[in-house]
Amino acid sequence: MAEVYERARPEYPVEAMDWLSDRLHLGPERVVVDVAVPTGARVVAVEPLAEMRAVLARAVPEAEALEGTAEELPLEDGVADAVTAASAFHWFEPARALPEIARVLRPGGRLAIVFNTRDPEDELQRELTELLRPHGIPTSWMRDFDSGAVLRKSMVFAPPQYAEFRHEQRFDADGLVERVASISYVALLEGEERAAFLEQVRELGQRQEASFSFPYVTQIWISRAR
Repeated sequence: MAEVYERARPEYPVEAMDWLSDRLHLGPERVVVDVAVPTGARVVAVEPLAEMRAVLARAVPEAEALEGTAEELPLEDGVADAVTAASAFHWFEPARALPEIARVLRPGGRLAIVFNTRDPEDELQRELTELLRPHGIPTSWMRDFDSGAVLRKSMVFAPPQYAEFRHEQRFDADGLVERVASISYVALLEGEERAAFLEQVRELGQRQEASFSFPYVTQIWISRAR
């Protein structure tokens, strides 16, 4: 599953990473915890799952991968210039994770939260949402999960800056099936239910052109530790 996740999940658009890097002041001699942004900064990735750490080691060999969670970071106080959470913040316990993230940041350090959300204005995405709904799979939680509101309520981070960027992946029917199968909630489906659902996804892909767009909105929040 880790290999499928790495292969099928979307990357982030260059413009979004440039915007992020500029506001985090990333570059040589800076230390980033979590995400490999191509800036020359030293990257320390914290990941609880061994299989995902193995994938990371192959994909980004220059990154240092450590076992841990956002609630219990295996790092000393004040070691990071920035902490980034890419498509992961919804799994955190904010009451525990935000003070822990603030602890490892240097004075003036910043937290960046990044999500690739499926574009709700796209017809293919709307059809996929209708396929997901009967299985009890959340279909709009990324948009409904307001990371900015969580940060604004926090006592340890300042109100965030926000930006969003549009981009896409391109798939054939097989690629669409692999992409949807990489969704964590879909991975939890079992047996005949999962097989029948993915067959519906394949039929959806087969109704499209040979190479079709799967569009996203990349959302970024950046907040300074108080």
